[in-house]
Amino acid sequence: MPLCPCRVSPSLSLLTTPIAYSDCCQPYHDAVDVNHSADSNTPKADSAERLMRTRYSAFVLQKAGYIVKTTVPAQQPLLDIKDIESWAQETDWAGLQILSHTPKLAKRHAQVEFKAYYHTAEGTKAHHELSSFVKIAERWYFLDPTVAMTISQKQPCLCGSGEKFKRCCGGYLS
Repeated sequence: MPLCPCRVSPSLSLLTTPIAYSDCCQPYHDAVDVNHSADSNTPKADSAERLMRTRYSAFVLQKAGYIVKTTVPAQQPLLDIKDIESWAQETDWAGLQILSHTPKLAKRHAQVEFKAYYHTAEGTKAHHELSSFVKIAERWYFLDPTVAMTISQKQPCLCGSGEKFKRCCGGYLS
């Protein structure tokens, strides 16, 4: 029974409780693989941190479709799945460390600070990021700051909240 990638750390002092992939991230990944979408019947991450862990595992296991489907829907068509697949395949992942989780920044936003470790010829390196998430219809989504959006601050928000972009997700993507 393989250990879930989201529970592996590059340091023994950082190891979290070992959990099998089948009991951790696999149900989330399988639901999106089967349904090709994150609809109301698929398992929902109960927090932004949980979604972050499933996304990290998806990178390790090269499940680019899951990465796309857990990004805010308005950004999904703008993602390059081939680039995601390539990056996941070319990276020798070493572990994940969640540094902090701010579960309630605003009505529907949260942030997760993490380090995703990977091996290089020079040794183990870390991708350190503060990621933002938005909850839409009881489901968490990643807000990808690298996606070029043509939305003005005064337009309705891309998450569908009904608020202006600048008062909702704009602060997390600018």
